[in-house]
Amino acid sequence: MKSKLNLDPKVIDSARSCAGRIAADMQKFIDRHTTVSTERTVVRLLGIDGVDDVENPLPNVVVDAIKDGGGLSRGAAYWIGNAMVQTGHSPQEIAEKMALGQLDIMKLPTVSAEEAREKVMPVVLEALKKIRTQTEKRNEYLATIGEGKQPYLYVIVATGNIYEDIVQAQAAARQGADIIAVIRTTAQSLLDYVPYGPTTEGFGGTYATQENFRLMRKALDEVGEEVGRYIRLCNYSSGMCMPEIAAMGAIERLDVMLNDALYGILFRDINMQRTLVDQFFSRVIIGYSDITFNSGEDNYLTTADAFEEAHTVLASQFINEQFAVLAGIKEERMGLGHAFEMDPTIEDGFLYELAQAVMAREIFPRAALKYMPPTKFMTGNIFMGHIQDALFNLVAVWSRQSLQLLGMLTEAIHTPHLQDRMLSIENASYIFNNARHLGEEVEFKEGGIIQRRAQTVLAEADKLLHQVEAEGLFSTIEKGIFGGVKRARDGGKGLAGVCVKDDQYFNPFIPLMMGGAK
Repeated sequence: MKSKLNLDPKVIDSARSCAGRIAADMQKFIDRHTTVSTERTVVRLLGIDGVDDVENPLPNVVVDAIKDGGGLSRGAAYWIGNAMVQTGHSPQEIAEKMALGQLDIMKLPTVSAEEAREKVMPVVLEALKKIRTQTEKRNEYLATIGEGKQPYLYVIVATGNIYEDIVQAQAAARQGADIIAVIRTTAQSLLDYVPYGPTTEGFGGTYATQENFRLMRKALDEVGEEVGRYIRLCNYSSGMCMPEIAAMGAIERLDVMLNDALYGILFRDINMQRTLVDQFFSRVIIGYSDITFNSGEDNYLTTADAFEEAHTVLASQFINEQFAVLAGIKEERMGLGHAFEMDPTIEDGFLYELAQAVMAREIFPRAALKYMPPTKFMTGNIFMGHIQDALFNLVAVWSRQSLQLLGMLTEAIHTPHLQDRMLSIENASYIFNNARHLGEEVEFKEGGIIQRRAQTVLAEADKLLHQVEAEGLFSTIEKGIFGGVKRARDGGKGLAGVCVKDDQYFNPFIPLMMGGAK
């Protein structure tokens, strides 16, 4: 299909190939390392759940014991498999006995890696079957009750109380929402454990727990059947427990998960080595479960200028795409992020925003592009804010975005009320319906502002990617290229939870999820 922006396919290919080499080089590092959160994910997938008598999650109890015993480099799958051979217990029984102080799996006799793998494999296959059943359930819903049109209307709930979230989520679905994102409580991304059970006391959002996922999934299925439209559920697979939350999302049939290592590095100061290793396993799980991931490029524009630094967003999208390819994620499940965040006083700013959005769609034609609303320049003037959101919605339908996180007229004032959300849904629904095929009808002036802008951003992104390739991704992050935020390779939170794998290490889920069990 001919580019309406006259983008040079050679420059696109150059940028994509360069991003591929950057990701492949980083994958070498990832493949040599594991982390405590990656290993906690393995034990969760093996069926270990619950807490001990002081509320420590059993996955933490097990992996902390392995780490303290010097065995993390061999991987939790080995030690659980070995304990199953030696005791005859299930993984859950092993974890419970460890929590009671009745079993030290690091002091048991050891078998070969092959014997441990063989013992644990039936449990692995059962876990994969459970995830596949959830994927089939989603497909069944889509085939029977259907779904809304793209761009999907994507709204948030953030009460802190899962039961209040359910009330608001069901109301939003009845008002027309297609995706409900349950905002996570402030700073949960910095916890090195996943809380257990239903929660009612989050601040600025609700804790991401498996039980909360289950409760919200059930509620959205009920309201989806009522309104005759499948309602997607979104949460955060990011932070210190990135792959654990991906596993919980897969088990409870989440549909969309925010998942981006660079976001955690830049905006939560999580160690870059830790979170890049964790991102790989989390994306393997996401790809296997047919979940759409959302990347966090939109956040760069909250700390850097959206006009001057637009090329960094595109460069990051290229890198995120290639990391997703390495994890086996389908193109249509790559929710690459960007945002409508330019200063509204810029002359022709709408044209620049349109150029950026159409460019993203032309470069990533099958991706589930996630478009974020204006936030940085929302002032509390609700009337001006509603107009900014309307322009954002117009660009979205014009450029065929996929997931439209709706702007709220009360952004910068308070967490949206039900009526604020309703007005945002009405705004987007009106514009999407009235301008549904606008993009198919309009072409751009040859050599005009829109074409020149997109071509310039692409060229700058290609140049930046070659700089990243030459210097290495770690070094580039240290220099603050993305989002204007500098982070040290050995700084941030969680580095102590990273180790080099030994020659008997195995994670049985990764090879199976990437093709062996589908």
